Amino acid sequence: MDRALARHLFLVVVASAIALHARALEPPAKEGTMQRVLDDSKPSDWRALDPDNTLYVELANGRVIIELAPAFAPAHVANIRELARRKYWDGLAILRSHDNYVVQWGDPEGGTPKARTLGKARKQVPAEFARDAAGVALRAVPDRDGWAAETGFVQGFAVARDPKEGKAWLTHCYGSVGAGRDNAADSSNGTELYVVIGQSPRHLDRNITLVGRVISGMEILSAIPRGTGALGFFEKPEQRVAIKSIRLLAEVPAREQTSLEVLRTDTATWDALVESRRNRRDDWYLRPAGHINICNLPLPTRIPDAGNNAAKPT
Repeated sequence: MDRALARHLFLVVVASAIALHARALEPPAKEGTMQRVLDDSKPSDWRALDPDNTLYVELANGRVIIELAPAFAPAHVANIRELARRKYWDGLAILRSHDNYVVQWGDPEGGTPKARTLGKARKQVPAEFARDAAGVALRAVPDRDGWAAETGFVQGFAVARDPKEGKAWLTHCYGSVGAGRDNAADSSNGTELYVVIGQSPRHLDRNITLVGRVISGMEILSAIPRGTGALGFFEKPEQRVAIKSIRLLAEVPAREQTSLEVLRTDTATWDALVESRRNRRDDWYLRPAGHINICNLPLPTRIPDAGNNAAKPT
């Protein structure tokens, strides 16, 4: 072997060793993880919030953003829009913080002569526990659910469906928003709203009207000190958490809006995200579960134009 060829082979071996060393120093591949799915997503995989169906709840500690679900609770959502327009909740408070259950707000004088007037909002609306399944384009989750024959997502909302009965309904997951009621099925009108802050109370499904879900700000609601009264109600007025205002996004000046997009749940990217959560392939996991509960699927959000690395689950 001549000297030139030997030198060439030596350089090839050295270059290969350097390349292998550099590869060893690279961060582990994110194949199959949720972050990898989000990194590979396209702009068309994301959607903006509908300004007419988005609420900004302003508290002293920050903003909570709620997306309403008119496809499942049209009468309640219409009432909630009207209440927000007339600033019904401004100056009221969160009255209840029930550990591992819900936070709830409304008028502490509700049901008394001192109660706030509703203006054009309706005093009574029909119960909207479920709707006809016809026209519900469910993106089904492949795993069995203990509460319904089928579960999946519709326009970002966790939904259950009974094909035999022909009904579909929103599910009580962490962050779900519902309309508090009395014993009568049609005794809710949206003036009292609650948010699930604990384990998913699926036994409430089809027993109360769900109107939407929290998109951003759950960390604010879940950190509210727990009430010491029955069912987590605050026993003293000074324990309540004041509501500065609740507004429809459509009525908030552009300079005060939160720039936010939500991952669509009707795409191949969403299907890949579901699989990434059913079988966790992060380095920490030793055994993929092969199963997912509808309420354990996060709905990622991101700041537009900030890159997909800014996406985060909610």
